[in-house]
Amino acid sequence: MSKNAEKKPASAANTKADKKKQDSKKAANKVSRYFKELRGETKKVVWPGKKQIINNTLVVLAAVVLVAVFIGGLDILLSLLVKLILKTA
Repeated sequence: MSKNAEKKPASAANTKADKKKQDSKKAANKVSRYFKELRGETKKVVWPGKKQIINNTLVVLAAVVLVAVFIGGLDILLSLLVKLILKTA
Protein backbone atom coordinates (compact mmCIF):
# COMPACT_ATOMS: atom_id res chain seq x y z
CA MET A 1 0.00 0.00 0.00
CA SER A 2 2.83 2.39 0.73
CA LYS A 3 4.21 1.81 -2.77
CA ASN A 4 1.00 3.08 -4.36
CA ALA A 5 0.95 6.08 -2.05
CA GLU A 6 4.47 6.96 -3.18
CA LYS A 7 3.57 6.69 -6.87
CA LYS A 8 0.49 8.91 -6.72
CA PRO A 9 2.27 12.17 -5.89
CA ALA A 10 4.75 11.55 -8.69
CA SER A 11 1.97 10.87 -11.19
CA ALA A 12 0.06 13.89 -9.90
CA ALA A 13 3.14 16.01 -10.53
CA ASN A 14 3.38 14.59 -14.05
CA THR A 15 -0.26 15.37 -14.80
CA LYS A 16 0.22 18.93 -13.61
CA ALA A 17 3.25 19.30 -15.86
CA ASP A 18 1.36 17.71 -18.75
CA LYS A 19 -1.57 20.02 -18.14
CA LYS A 20 0.71 23.07 -18.20
CA LYS A 21 2.21 21.87 -21.49
CA GLN A 22 -1.25 21.37 -22.96
CA ASP A 23 -2.37 24.79 -21.76
CA SER A 24 0.67 26.44 -23.31
CA LYS A 25 0.04 24.56 -26.57
CA LYS A 26 -3.60 25.71 -26.53
CA ALA A 27 -2.52 29.31 -25.98
CA ALA A 28 0.03 29.07 -28.80
CA ASN A 29 -2.62 27.59 -31.09
CA LYS A 30 -5.03 30.40 -30.22
CA VAL A 31 -2.42 33.04 -31.00
CA SER A 32 -1.48 31.32 -34.25
CA ARG A 33 -5.13 30.99 -35.28
CA TYR A 34 -5.73 34.67 -34.43
CA PHE A 35 -2.96 35.84 -36.75
CA LYS A 36 -4.09 33.51 -39.54
CA GLU A 37 -7.63 34.87 -39.29
CA LEU A 38 -6.28 38.43 -39.11
CA ARG A 39 -4.35 37.88 -42.32
CA GLY A 40 -7.45 36.48 -44.03
CA GLU A 41 -9.61 39.41 -42.92
CA THR A 42 -6.97 41.89 -44.05
CA LYS A 43 -7.08 40.38 -47.53
CA LYS A 44 -10.87 40.94 -47.64
CA VAL A 45 -10.55 44.67 -46.97
CA VAL A 46 -11.19 46.96 -49.93
CA TRP A 47 -8.38 49.48 -49.61
CA PRO A 48 -8.97 52.99 -50.99
CA GLY A 49 -7.09 54.13 -54.05
CA LYS A 50 -4.59 56.96 -54.16
CA LYS A 51 -7.16 59.38 -55.59
CA GLN A 52 -9.66 58.64 -52.80
CA ILE A 53 -6.99 59.03 -50.12
CA ILE A 54 -5.97 62.43 -51.47
CA ASN A 55 -9.62 63.52 -51.70
CA ASN A 56 -10.38 62.41 -48.15
CA THR A 57 -7.24 64.12 -46.84
CA LEU A 58 -8.24 67.39 -48.50
CA VAL A 59 -11.73 67.17 -47.02
CA VAL A 60 -10.31 66.63 -43.53
CA LEU A 61 -7.83 69.50 -43.90
CA ALA A 62 -10.59 71.84 -45.12
CA ALA A 63 -12.78 70.87 -42.16
CA VAL A 64 -9.91 71.51 -39.74
CA VAL A 65 -9.26 74.95 -41.24
CA LEU A 66 -12.96 75.88 -41.08
CA VAL A 67 -13.27 74.82 -37.46
CA ALA A 68 -10.04 76.65 -36.56
CA VAL A 69 -11.30 79.86 -38.19
CA PHE A 70 -14.66 79.53 -36.42
CA ILE A 71 -13.09 78.96 -33.00
CA GLY A 72 -10.55 81.76 -33.57
CA GLY A 73 -13.29 84.18 -34.57
CA LEU A 74 -15.40 83.19 -31.58
CA ASP A 75 -12.38 83.69 -29.31
CA ILE A 76 -11.74 87.17 -30.68
CA LEU A 77 -15.40 88.19 -30.32
CA LEU A 78 -15.64 86.89 -26.77
CA SER A 79 -12.38 88.56 -25.73
CA LEU A 80 -13.60 91.89 -27.14
CA LEU A 81 -16.87 91.42 -25.25
CA VAL A 82 -15.04 90.73 -21.99
CA LYS A 83 -12.80 93.78 -22.49
CA LEU A 84 -15.84 95.95 -23.17
CA ILE A 85 -17.60 94.68 -20.05
CA LEU A 86 -14.52 95.27 -17.88
CA LYS A 87 -14.04 98.83 -19.19
CA THR A 88 -17.63 99.82 -18.40
CA ALA A 89 -17.62 98.24 -14.99
